[in-house]
Amino acid sequence: MTSRPPSALTIAGSDSGGGAGVAADLKTFEAHGVWGSLAVTAVTAQNTLGVHAAETLSPELVRVQIGAVASDIGVDAAKTGMLGTAGVVEAVADAVRDFGVRPLVVDPVMVSTAGSRLLGPDAIDVLRQRLLPLAAVVTPNLAEAAVLAGREIGDRDSMADAALALADLGSGVVLVTGGHLDDDAGTAADCLLVQGGRPEWIEAPRVDSPHTHGSGCVLSAAICAELARGMEPADACVAAKHFVTSAIGAALALGAGPGAVDPGWERRARG
Repeated sequence: MTSRPPSALTIAGSDSGGGAGVAADLKTFEAHGVWGSLAVTAVTAQNTLGVHAAETLSPELVRVQIGAVASDIGVDAAKTGMLGTAGVVEAVADAVRDFGVRPLVVDPVMVSTAGSRLLGPDAIDVLRQRLLPLAAVVTPNLAEAAVLAGREIGDRDSMADAALALADLGSGVVLVTGGHLDDDAGTAADCLLVQGGRPEWIEAPRVDSPHTHGSGCVLSAAICAELARGMEPADACVAAKHFVTSAIGAALALGAGPGAVDPGWERRARG
């Protein structure tokens, strides 16, 4: 009998195409040698062409799932993805507090890549007030950061201002993605990390690919996995950024629309 490996919990919606949501999270946990458990918040019918239908589970069922895992298997780190409604956000915040689910990564999923709304407008304030203060790391993209911070983002300075505003809500580390600020060396400074009031740009090789479905999920799941393994939050963000860059480089052209990034890139590279 072997001892339990590090354990990570994803609290998110499903993606029937397998490229995002809990499917991407579990694949990412596995790639990091971390045991993955899940609390499903919503079921979506989607493929590479978009989200065709979605139904959110009851807040109580979401809470019971979290409690079932935390009280038996244990949780070394957790992440949230699609939460859907204000009621589910409330239930998750309560469960995280009541069951001592820490450290927490909050990926504030609001809109799918194809443009489908995945978080009700009334849930945004609840997310801001109840869940972000519990987060060790929050990972919004540019659009999500602008909504949560209540300001427009159009350049590096405004991106930094928004990240600092989110840090003021209580999150330990803020990682804003999607700056797309390229230099002449073929690198992309498109992630801004804020810790202790200090903004820092994270650079990685620029990958030009239309197949980026699930990249946000894989990024936050990789951070969660590294936290479960004992890495410090800022270091986990840097490691996860490099992991997702490789996952985008190994993306799979699935279906007729944008394909998915591949969390299993390292295993496939080994053959």
